[in-house]
Amino acid sequence: MNALHLPNAEFRSLAARVTDLAADLLAGLDELRAFPAVRAEQVARAFEAPLPEAGLRAGALDALGEVLALSRAPTPRFYGYVLGSGEPVAALADLLASVLNQNVTAWRSAPAAVTIERQIVRGLAGALGCPGFTGSLCGGGSMANLMGLAMAREARLPANETGAQPGVVYASSEVHMSIPKAMALLGLGRENLRLIGADESYRLDPQALRTAIAADRSAGRTPLAVVATSGTVNTGAIDPLAEIASLCREQQLWLHVDGAYGALAALAIPEQFTGLSAADSLSLDPHKWLYQPLDCGMLLFRSAHAARMAFSCTGDYAQSLAEDPLEAFAFFDESLELSRRFRALKLWLSLRYHGLAAFRSAIRTDLRHAQSLAELIRGTQTLELLAPVELSAVCFRYRWGEPGAAADRLNAAILRRLIERGRVYLSNATLRERFALRACFVNHRTTDHDVGQIVPEVLHAAREVLGG
Repeated sequence: MNALHLPNAEFRSLAARVTDLAADLLAGLDELRAFPAVRAEQVARAFEAPLPEAGLRAGALDALGEVLALSRAPTPRFYGYVLGSGEPVAALADLLASVLNQNVTAWRSAPAAVTIERQIVRGLAGALGCPGFTGSLCGGGSMANLMGLAMAREARLPANETGAQPGVVYASSEVHMSIPKAMALLGLGRENLRLIGADESYRLDPQALRTAIAADRSAGRTPLAVVATSGTVNTGAIDPLAEIASLCREQQLWLHVDGAYGALAALAIPEQFTGLSAADSLSLDPHKWLYQPLDCGMLLFRSAHAARMAFSCTGDYAQSLAEDPLEAFAFFDESLELSRRFRALKLWLSLRYHGLAAFRSAIRTDLRHAQSLAELIRGTQTLELLAPVELSAVCFRYRWGEPGAAADRLNAAILRRLIERGRVYLSNATLRERFALRACFVNHRTTDHDVGQIVPEVLHAAREVLGG
């Protein structure tokens, strides 16, 4: 018997313990802190024991309680960053996906998994108003953005055989940090990312974009692509997609839409995403606004041929002998990844269990919560909004004299104290050189009561900071 063999009865027992732990965690979320009262040294000590030479068997699970206690729990009062809340049906699917252990790289290695992923990708594309688009799942928006720009580069300035050529990519000053990272990795260089100043609503200005493209052409540079953002990470601003798409067609530029945060809201409010279907490529993160457990990103694209031009490079050992086009399909011909886990199972099962209507409703609730928080902020004398609330991100600050370093330090101290108090977790943003407190609603567990606690908690933290 192999030393790693696990009898079926023992697997059932271990699985029951793990699911009991998970169920107890979910049942008690409302009473848990939004961030644990721990320091780095304490966490390091908890897990400093060396790896055992002899296995602990079922005793290995005894430490899971401490793992949960020292982790940030997925409470309904977590509003930091843009992080979905981890829908439980999807989490169960993740367990089964790990047991199945499919390498979703080609149909012949994972027929059901590949078929489900292709179906879920096309189905979501259609639901977002992008029928005919195809694509694949990936780790997250950063990978999807990298692949989208790789497709743009190969479609407009082919580089795979002879190396990267100089080309300019345009985006707003609010663009996500994954875009300059992609520029560096693709050999285009961060200096060739032209950041266009955002307007008063933090959106890319099409006229300023046109001017920048003309200036680069006059200087002998080669415009390559535009990255429009559909839900900026700071404020949730949606760039004017239709106008930008029209300009890209006119100038023969690739249009990549970074929709990792916001584009899935098109399921609920499609009228705010006019022009989304004009993209050549589009990044999404179901682990944000479809509430899926990490990781679950997605790249959609108009042309599978363009994807193959960018990514197909197959060794003889991976060549398919199948004649049926479905059975010959390989994701590695259309994406960067070769080894790929069965990410689609959780998304497929979660959508089947709840239905698209339930997700549309949950997104609308998040949007309503953001507007409710904005109204509560407007109703105070001591807090002020710093940006329009277009989607579900709300940026605000405590008023303290004139804007400047002193006010920024005070708001940073308020945020630290707020997190220490443990009831509410916010993140931060910098808007026009001003430090902002930021709440982002992509949490299906949040209630109206939870939203109502944010302003009192911020004001309480402020009094403690000022009083101290």
